[in-house]
Amino acid sequence: MSLLVLVLFAPLIIVTAVLVRIAIGSPIMFTQPRPGLAGKVFWIYKFRTMSELVDAEDKLLPDDQRLSRFGRILRATSLDELPTLWNVLNGDMSLVGPRPLLVEYVPLYSESQARRHEVRPGVTGWAQVNG
Repeated sequence: MSLLVLVLFAPLIIVTAVLVRIAIGSPIMFTQPRPGLAGKVFWIYKFRTMSELVDAEDKLLPDDQRLSRFGRILRATSLDELPTLWNVLNGDMSLVGPRPLLVEYVPLYSESQARRHEVRPGVTGWAQVNG
């Protein structure tokens, strides 16, 4: 299913990539390690929504200051998530499941919270559907 969606949405993906490049700059993709099924770490792919602006001390500015207007639109429409279909095609994620959280959180999970790694993480899930 993800291959079909990737093919059907290829024009939208290409246009979005070009607009990200124009509005935010390079790189157009945001990649980050995330824990998946059985805690195996994979790289998640998304369109970049934030700039890499830094302060006088060369530290990244807070997220709200780096999130561009175009980035807000991408997030509001979930277009930034289109590249995660590659993660689905690759077998790292499923369409529906718990959202993959940051690797840094894994040691903090309780036993019941760690059960999220018994299934593949999803592009969308109960929390996203129900706000």
